[in-house]
Amino acid sequence: MLPPLSPAEVERTKHKGVLTKENKMMIASLRRRGYGYKRIANELCLNTNTIKSFCRRHPLEPLALTEEYKTDDGTTRFCKNCGAVVKQLPGRKEKKFCSDTCRNKWWGKHQEKVNRKSMYSYECPTCGKPFMAYGNRNRKYCSHECYITARFGEQNK
Repeated sequence: MLPPLSPAEVERTKHKGVLTKENKMMIASLRRRGYGYKRIANELCLNTNTIKSFCRRHPLEPLALTEEYKTDDGTTRFCKNCGAVVKQLPGRKEKKFCSDTCRNKWWGKHQEKVNRKSMYSYECPTCGKPFMAYGNRNRKYCSHECYITARFGEQNK
């Protein structure tokens, strides 16, 4: 369990809701002691999002956690989607996201950054139009409509 704030530390939190120099120093101090965002916000009477924003702008992480979150080159990796610190396992590939949910959200928002290596060029046997297909080298038709026409004939359109 974390130690309670001293009377001097409580005295510095008099400016409720305002991010003063004293509050900034307190946030840094409490964060290094291992306090979480909510606990710091409650102690300093500030909004939790204010604390998160401050800690992200001034990379503050609990000292107790720093070693297990370091990469092989000694830097700390943050999630590309939410900005949370990503735990790195020694000898493993560096993680870029804190969870599968964050990874899926990020790649969903950044479709243009997907490295599409398996693009195939074809010509549709039904309409003769050239088309590109991603990831399926056995595709024959450019659309479902062309497939139905080829399979069932012109009368089933």
